[in-house]
Order: sequence, then structure tokens, then C-alpha cells
Amino acid sequence: MHSLLRCEAEAKDFLESPALEVTAQALAEGRTQSMVGRVLGPYRIISFLGAGGMGEVYRAADSRIGRDVAIKVLPPAIAADPERLRRFEQEARATGALNHPNILAIHDVGSADGAPYVVYELLDGETLRERLRHGSLPRRKALDCARQIALGLAAAHDKSITHRDLKPENLFLTRDGRVKILDFGIAKLTLHDRSVAAPDIAPSESDARSTPGTPGYMAPEQVRGQTVDHRADLFNLGAVLYEMLTGGPPFRGRSTNEVLSAILKVDPVEEPETGGNFDPGLARLLRRCLEKNPNERFQSAQDLAFDLETLLLASVRAPGAGRKKPVAALALAALVFVVASFFAGRKLESVQAYRTPTFQRLTYRAGVITGARFASGGQSVIYSAAWDGRPVETYTMRIGGPESRPLGLSSAGLLAISPAGELAVSLGCELNWAECRGTLGRVPLAGGAPREVLEDVFYADWSPDAKGLAVVRAVDGRFRLEYPIGKVLYEAAGWITYARVSPAGDRVAFLDHPTLGEDDGSVAVVDLSGRKTVLSSGWKNLKGLAWSPKGDEIWFSADRITRSQVIYAVTLSGKVRLVLQAPAWMRLQEISRDGRVLLLQANPRGRIMFQPPGAFTERDLSWFDWSTVADISSDGRKLLFYEWGEGVAGNPTVYLRDTDGGDAIRLGEGRALALSPDGRWALAFQAGPPSALVLLPAGAGEEKRLPASGLTEYYSAAWFPDGKRIVFVAAGSDAQPHSYVQNLDGSAAVPITGETMHAVLVSPDGKLLAGLTSAGNYVLQPVSGAKTRSIRGALPGDDLIQWSSDGRSLYVRGLGDSSLDFFRIDLATGRRQRWKSIEPADTVGMIGFQPAAVRMTPDGRSVAYSYWKTLTDLYLVDNLK
Repeated sequence: MHSLLRCEAEAKDFLESPALEVTAQALAEGRTQSMVGRVLGPYRIISFLGAGGMGEVYRAADSRIGRDVAIKVLPPAIAADPERLRRFEQEARATGALNHPNILAIHDVGSADGAPYVVYELLDGETLRERLRHGSLPRRKALDCARQIALGLAAAHDKSITHRDLKPENLFLTRDGRVKILDFGIAKLTLHDRSVAAPDIAPSESDARSTPGTPGYMAPEQVRGQTVDHRADLFNLGAVLYEMLTGGPPFRGRSTNEVLSAILKVDPVEEPETGGNFDPGLARLLRRCLEKNPNERFQSAQDLAFDLETLLLASVRAPGAGRKKPVAALALAALVFVVASFFAGRKLESVQAYRTPTFQRLTYRAGVITGARFASGGQSVIYSAAWDGRPVETYTMRIGGPESRPLGLSSAGLLAISPAGELAVSLGCELNWAECRGTLGRVPLAGGAPREVLEDVFYADWSPDAKGLAVVRAVDGRFRLEYPIGKVLYEAAGWITYARVSPAGDRVAFLDHPTLGEDDGSVAVVDLSGRKTVLSSGWKNLKGLAWSPKGDEIWFSADRITRSQVIYAVTLSGKVRLVLQAPAWMRLQEISRDGRVLLLQANPRGRIMFQPPGAFTERDLSWFDWSTVADISSDGRKLLFYEWGEGVAGNPTVYLRDTDGGDAIRLGEGRALALSPDGRWALAFQAGPPSALVLLPAGAGEEKRLPASGLTEYYSAAWFPDGKRIVFVAAGSDAQPHSYVQNLDGSAAVPITGETMHAVLVSPDGKLLAGLTSAGNYVLQPVSGAKTRSIRGALPGDDLIQWSSDGRSLYVRGLGDSSLDFFRIDLATGRRQRWKSIEPADTVGMIGFQPAAVRMTPDGRSVAYSYWKTLTDLYLVDNLK
């Protein structure tokens, strides 16, 4: 099969080579004169345009409607095979059904005097191949072309049509700046490939595996002759984008065999001659397109178009960007809308034909906004915020003025406003990622004392008649959606956020997260009978939701690839569209009855702070945007951490750096867990499939993968002092955490008998384990398996941080949200002694310490910790559709 595919590919490459086109054209000149003036059906041939391996192309006039078209007369081989001709006509008609500005329109197919032909729209411009003969394209132009191609592919893939031979010859650049994809379906037919438009013809196994393609652009599965799907098109597009940017193809060789071998083995983005020409974002995108494994590529053309859109926006500079004055917010908003509208599939004949959105900033103070809603018929806004590091308070403001007035509700976060003007608030607000958790209270907007309704409520929303409330709360460790209060509509295995009642009151929309504490998940609705429907899944960083005024769409904030936030809309039938994309995070708050939108602009950061021995000031050791402490060396000189935000495209990555502030060293992929006693290895968890623990070398050496032992999720880990064993907490098929000890000699992990312990620490002599059991007890357990004993002096809510150097004490962190309070517990007496207290110097915008991200040296003198910080601003947006 590989040999056959190679021969076919070489033959097709030869047939469509420029040299053969010249020859074909020369041969055709003899019959050109006889073709000019001929009539094929309703089409009169006007002039010869060109020739290639797929036939001759002419300019023709359509006598029925008086327009000029391009007509391709196909080779006699197709006319001589009735079955191939029938399949061709069916497939061409299916492709002709595609109506997209980035796909060449097929008007008609037919046959006259034994000559089958295809009628296309007549284009004015040049092929991408012709353009590339003059060199590479400017970066912005290349990104825009790739984005248009991705949009065309997305439309075709939505109809189950795959191109499988995308290359510069099959891409046309029109004079008005559009890109047209050519030859959909034609290449598939000529190589006996499977027809997507002939359900009455059952394709054979060989049909399904016989794949068109051109050496230099083929995906690895095409080279191997394996079954391919739409993801091959994404590889082809990655190869084309590479060539647009560099002027040369990504895979090269002195022969076709060498080119095909390069496709299977070479990473062109890493090649020395081009590696320095791509910025990190563009390099990541190209790598994802050109992944050898289809499962590791972009999974849809729509997702690829989203990322290309982001890079394109980042490359655009509004007028005046080179001056000292900042770019006007309105100009940026107009630009974002134009691009977003085009991306959503709207045909922009003229920018002036659309009402561009206007952005009005409503708040200017430094802090965190927890929620915002319209009031007084959309003339006012009520919001709650923690300004300047102070507790959360609720404010009101008139639209059009920057002044906000407190409502006298301290430590109360806004949850919702009823049509009758009654507030639902979170009393005693505890900040949880810039959102409130507390006791649900009701209070009239006109004033009065709050009335407590229900404890431990995370989200609430009013019914349209202002009589009932939908709430999200935790009961017996499980999240419930109740509407009205007391009637359980849905109980989640993970957790539920942003429950909002529909304008008709017949459904509740919410964000469903399968893993507790994780923001990834799906957009769902549940009706009043408790029937849940997932509208769209596979989203990252899901936060923010609102119904459209008509109740026909649900808008939400999330992204597919990176951990950013973009505004999307999904219909009740599951159709998703992009509403707004901007460089900053935009978290949706509410949509008014007249279509005005409240958005929060946010930029969250995970920071790492380090306090050296004897110092009262801290060093900021953060690297990218989401930095999380994993471990510090016993001498306090090395910091192990990982990044998992936009800086690494949401893929957890392990780093090591000196605590004196030296540059971080990338060790590899995964979530860092612990640094070996000798500092030579970093233990990390890499998510699957399959999931596994890995050892990443801190210096010279190769990554080592430990036996998975049937485990799928790893939570915490620690080294034994000899550096030959580890203890860790992980979950298997039962999804419940268990404790294990594993030798690093390649043997399987051994479960620890007795109760499961969390955040296990190993004593300096390697004989005792300290941990918190699933029942909430702090215990010491001998590694030998002897009976456990309680840790006297430990209090509920303590985090076990570190053994002391002599093994006689434990350092713990006490319960608290605003400061880190450390205690030293004498294990013999149970005496609990305050050790030190640390409060971040800059608490403005602080939204909490990162859980399980606090580390201390055995002498208790050096501490590293991570916390979340963000500053948010409230915007009113008009004309956002």
C-alpha cells in the first residue's frame, strides 16, 4: 500500500508540475482554436485560460444569466469510465452545495460530446504557488490567509467533506484579498477515493485507505497509507502556512522518498535554519498543526481558526501604535468587532454597514469585582468588589458617571437582582477565585436589613416572576442545582457554576465541571423535570454565563485551546458562534433586555513569593502567568515549580530556578511534584492517556517514566531520604485517592495499608510517614506498616508542610485566607508553637493562596508560596451581537 501510494503521489506531483503545465499548454494550443466558440450545454467558450494534469480550463459565457465563468474540461479517462463519471458528478454536486466565501463555488457539472466538464466561479488573481515564487508572505498576510483557509475547511468538514490535497497550487488569492480553496473533491475521485456524496455506493477498504496528497504537504498518515480524516487537512494547512512564512516547504529532500521520510521524522519548527524565525505563539501553533500523531494536532479547523485569529489580533497595530499615546479603547473595540464579525461568518461588504460595538469603562479603582448586574431598567449597575485590598462590599452607580456609592452591605457579594428590584447577596462573602461563597440573603434595593435564606450558597439567580430562586450549593460533599430552593434538578459528580434561569423560567443554564475545583467543562441546561442537556463541551476556563434577551442563545466565557476567556454563544440546538475575542480576558456578567452587555476585563496571575532566611521582604520568583510552587531544596537554593497558563498554552510545564532570582530552566512537560534529595531529579505527573509519573533530569540525562500501576490521577508526592523510593497519593479506576510507596527500580507501586493519607511527608530517617487521613485525622504511620498514632497539637484545617531537620517536630500552616500562619508541633509532647506569619506585601487584587502550594525548608527559615492575584475592570458594551 505504501508503494502504491508513493507511485500515485509521484505521478500526480509530476502531472501537476509547472513543467508539465507548460507542455500541456503547448499541446493544447493546437486544439484551443477549435474549442474557442464551441458550446458546452449553455456555456460558450470564449478563451483558453490554462491546462494541467486535471484538464484544460477556459473562460466561458453562461448564456442563461449572462455571466462569465471558468469551465474545466476533464480528461477523457473519466468520460470513458461511467462509474467514475457518475461518482464525480455526485461528489462535485455535494461540493457545490458548500456555500462559503473561502471555497471556490461550483456552479454546474455536465457532459457534452463525450467531454465531462465542471463550471466554476471565475476568479481574478493568482494561485498561492504563483505568489510564493516571489518569496514569502508578510507575517500578517500569511496568518490572514491561513485563517481564511481554516474557515473554508471548517465549512467543508461540517458537511463531512475532506480535501486531503491542500497545497499552494490549490489555493487562489483574489485581488480583493480573499483566499479560495480549489479542487474540493476532484483529487479524491481521480485516485479512486471514497465518495462523500454517494451513500448508495459502499466504499471498499482500499477506497477508504487510498489517499490523495502531494509530497511535501502530506500528513504522516497519508504517507503511511492509513485511513485519514479531516485532521490531515489541518496538517496540510500547517505545511502551507510554514511555506507562506518562510518561502520554502517544511519537508525537503533530494528525492520524493527523502521528502516522505522527513514528514515522518523531522520537526521543521525546530530546524536550526528556521527555529529563530517564529515567536513562541506562532511556533506552538505550527507544532500543533504538524504533529505526527493526529490525536495531538488541532482537532478541528474551527479551533485552528480561533488560534490564528488570536495571533492575527496580536500582530495588528491600530493607528498611532508607534506614538507615546496609548491606543484608544474605542478603536481597538472596533477592530476586534470587525475581525470577530468576519470570523463568525458574516460577509463584510463594508465596515460601515455594521454598527460597531462601543466599550464604556465603568470602574477605575484597583481591586477585584465579584459580580455585576443591571438595575433600574438598565440605567444603573449594581456590583460588588474588594477595592484596595479591603473586604467585599456592594455598590451602585448610574451609567454615564464614574462615581460608585456603597449600599451599606459590607462583606456581601452580589449574586443576582430580581425584576422587582430585590437583591440576592452572599453574606459573609468568602472569596473563591474572585467569587463569593457565603450565606444567601435577600435585601430590597430600596434599603433594609438582609434576610438570611440558606447557608453555603455559591450561585443564585431569580426566576422571571421574582418569586423564586435557583441556587447552587454543596450538600454532603456534592454540588446541587436546586430550582426552586429544595427541588434538586441536577447533582454533579464535580461541581456546578453560574446557574441562570431562562427568560421564560422553563430552564436553568449552568456550567458543568466534571472535576471538582477545575474550570474545564461544558455548557448545559436542565428543564424543570430534571432532564439535562449538554449544549457544548470541551471548554477550558469556563467562567461567566448569561441568557440572550430572547432566550434562544446562552452566552458564556471560555476558550477551546488556551486558558484565556473569549465570549461565545451557543443555541439550544448546540450551534456555537464566536461573539467577541480580545487580547485580555473578558468574563461575561449579564445581558440586558435591550442587548447591552456587562463584561469584566481580568488578567489573573499566579505568583510565587520566596522569603530567604532572616529576611522580612520577599522575592518574586514568578516566571510566566500561572506559576505554582512544587518544592524547594533543603538548603533553600533551588525552587521547583510549574507553569500551566497561557504562557505554556495550558500545557503544564516543569521549571527549576535558583532562589536568588536566576533564569528558570525548563525541565519538561507535566505538573511538578517534588525535587529529589540530591537535586538531580524532578518528579512530575504527566496527564494521559496514559497518565504516569515521570522523572525529569535537572541536568544531563533522559526522562524516565515510572510504571503506571493502573493509576490515572496523581495528587501529591514526596521522596524518601535515600532518593530510591517515593510515596505518593493517586487515584485509580475507583476515582478515590489512595497512598502508595514505589521503588524507582521499575517495580510497581505498593499500596500503604490502613487509612488513605493525603499530602504525605517522609521523616528525615525515612521510617515515619505523616499525613492527613480521608477521615480528617492527622496521623504518624511507620513505613513498616505498624499501627498509626495521632499527631497531637494538629488542628482541623492545618496543612502539613515540613518535617524539622531533627525529625522531632512538624511545621504546619494554620487555617486562614489572608495570611500564612506557621506553627511548629512537638511530636513528643503535642506542644503547638507559633513559628512565623507571612502576609503578602501587596494584597490589592489578591484572590487567595494557591492550595497545596506552600513549601518550607527543614530548618523553617525559608518559605516559598504561591497565590492568585488579579485586577478587574467593569465594562458596558453596546452593539455586541
